[in-house]
Amino acid sequence: MTRAILIVLDSVGCGGAADAAAYGDAGSDTLGHIAEACAAGRGDREGLRSGPLQLPNLVRLGLAHACEASTGRPLAGVAKPAQPQGRWGYGVELSQGKDTPSGHWEIAGCPVNFRWGYFTALESSFPPELVAGIVKEGALPGILGNRHASGVAIIEELGAEHIRSGKPICYTSVDSVLQIAAHEEHFGLDRLYALCRTVRALVDPLRIGRVIARPFTGSPEQGFTRTGNRKDFAIPPPEETILDRLAAQGRAVVTVGKIGDIFAHRATGTEVKPFGNHAMVEAALEAWDGLPDGGFCFVNLVDFDTEYGHRRDIPGYAAALEAFDRLLPRIEAALKPGDLAVITADHGNDPSWRGSDHTREHVPILAFGPGIVPEPLGRRESFADIAASLGIWLGIGPVGPGRHW
Repeated sequence: MTRAILIVLDSVGCGGAADAAAYGDAGSDTLGHIAEACAAGRGDREGLRSGPLQLPNLVRLGLAHACEASTGRPLAGVAKPAQPQGRWGYGVELSQGKDTPSGHWEIAGCPVNFRWGYFTALESSFPPELVAGIVKEGALPGILGNRHASGVAIIEELGAEHIRSGKPICYTSVDSVLQIAAHEEHFGLDRLYALCRTVRALVDPLRIGRVIARPFTGSPEQGFTRTGNRKDFAIPPPEETILDRLAAQGRAVVTVGKIGDIFAHRATGTEVKPFGNHAMVEAALEAWDGLPDGGFCFVNLVDFDTEYGHRRDIPGYAAALEAFDRLLPRIEAALKPGDLAVITADHGNDPSWRGSDHTREHVPILAFGPGIVPEPLGRRESFADIAASLGIWLGIGPVGPGRHW
C-alpha cells in the first residue's frame, strides 16, 4: 500500500491567472516578481540574504518549468535544468475567490461553487446590527477598528487603546474574513477564542468564510507581537474532500499547521500545530516517520503568507523560500518506495503588489518520490486534479470533480 504527503506553500503562486483582472490582480506573479526583485538586488537584506533567488531543489523538481509554463516568462536569475527530476505543472483555480479555504478545499477535491460573503466597505466595514450583536453576545464595551486593515499595522495603531479600553480590535480584508485581535494577557486567550466562536455563529448567515483569532503580546512602550496561537474558525466544506474519504475508510491521517482550522476539524485526523515553517516541516517529518501504509499527511506552511506576503516583504519572502528549499532534501530522503510527495500552493500573495491582500494566480504543482517518472503535468484546469490524483495513488478512488494525472 502507498502513502502520500501534500505540502501547501501558502500563497506561493506563479502568476498567469486569466481572470486576475476581475480581482484587481492582472499582472500579479508572486514567484516571478520575487525572482525579478532578487535578480535586481531588491531582494537583498543585510544579514538575511542577497543575490538572485536560490531554489536549487525546487527548480530541480520542475518549479522553474512550471512558472514559465504558467506565465510565459522565465524566472529571472534562475537557471532551469533541461529535464526536471519530478513531475511538474500548474493549477488553475475554479473557485470564486483567492482565499485560503477556497484554495485548500479545491486542492482537497471540493471547489467552491458559491459566492462568499464579504465586508466590502473600507471603513465601517461591519453592518451596525453585526457590531451590536458582537458587543451584546460578547459582553464587550465596544470594538475597535471596524475597517479593512493589515493585521500588524492595526495592532500597532490600536494596541494601546485596546489594553486601556478592553475593546477587541476587529478588522477585515478583501477575503471573506472577520479577524479579531486581542492581547493574550490583558484580554485573555481563552476569552478571545470564546468570542470568535460567538462571532462565528453571528456571521454564518452572511457566508463569511473565516473568523480568525489574532492574539498578540507586548506593550505600547516595547511594541506588540502576534503570537503562534492564531486560530481560525471556518465553515466546513460543503462536499466530500479527500480527508472525508480517507476517514471513512479508516486510513491514518495527520494534518500539520492550520489544516485543521481550514477544514473545521472535520476528518483532519491527528492535528499538529507548531509555530513557524521550520517547526512545521520538522513535525511533518516526525509524523511521516510513523505513518503506516495507506496514510496521508497534509501540511500547510503559512509563514510565506502571513509573515511576508501580507507584509509586502520581498527579502523576507525570498529568504523563507530558500529556507524551505534547503529542507527539501530531508523530505525526499524520508520517502520510501510507494510514497508520493506533492508540493503546491493555495493562491498568490505577491509581495511586490499594491495593498496587503492575496492575489489571484495559478499555483505550481510538483510531484515526486522514489520511482516517480519525471514528466510534465501541464496545465491542470482545477486544483481538484490534486485530490483526484492522490485518491488514485492511495487506492481510494478519485475524489471530487478533478482529473487525475
